[in-house]
Amino acid sequence: MKNKIYLLLLILVSTFSILLVGCDKKSSSNQEFDAAEYKNVDYFITPQELKKMLGSKDLVLLDCNKPDIYEDGHIPGAVSIGLHAFSDTSNKIGDPGWGTILDKKELQKKMEAVGIDNTKTVVFYSDVFKGPGADGRAVWQSKVAGLDNVKMLVGGLSYWEDLGYETTDEPAKANPTTGLKLKDYNESYIATKDYVKENLGKEVIIDVRTKKEYNGSQNAGEPRGGHIKGAVNMPWLELLNDNGTPKTKEEIKKIMASYGVKPEDNFVVY
Repeated sequence: MKNKIYLLLLILVSTFSILLVGCDKKSSSNQEFDAAEYKNVDYFITPQELKKMLGSKDLVLLDCNKPDIYEDGHIPGAVSIGLHAFSDTSNKIGDPGWGTILDKKELQKKMEAVGIDNTKTVVFYSDVFKGPGADGRAVWQSKVAGLDNVKMLVGGLSYWEDLGYETTDEPAKANPTTGLKLKDYNESYIATKDYVKENLGKEVIIDVRTKKEYNGSQNAGEPRGGHIKGAVNMPWLELLNDNGTPKTKEEIKKIMASYGVKPEDNFVVY
């Protein structure tokens, strides 16, 4: 199954591309994540699993929140990499190539600078309710480059705190590495503008931004208002429970079906 993903910006992009997920909102105060539900998803790591690894030399823990959120409190040992660590932001928003994954040589440099290699477990997280879910994008970019040792923290910082686990305001420094090996990018995870244009009306295009953004708001910095012609609006928070954990597969399939997407379908998310 191939799912074309264009400029993935949001929390469960990897879940979209591999599991085909979607959701339906319900109250989930103190709701525990059922790890067995996603036992075949190799890029999820639960807070319980991560807690046992804290302090290990075999762990690279990366915080994808905005710097001010990181400063307010983060998981001990987490290095701040911000929202666009592995994306090309050399031009202005809206310029060709802005926000796309760095070329392989530059990506290798950026990853090595924050301590990533091919042997350590690399965990990305963010607070999905205070930012755009850049951990999902970082995991997706890592997967595109062929890394199989990357994980996304289930529920992010919000679920970590919901479980009563420790946070700190003490910044952590990266331990740079060398010799990281990346593969040629897996193009089956990428949809270009030309691909999207050619498949208008043929594949479902899902706009996962807020309804205001879908209807033309530029408050998040968009250079143009509105949405891609024919795109349906499914706000990405619909994918999550109140504590930041993903919905069950069955809930997700029902919601995706309501937008015209079946598990065997290709679709584009932006």
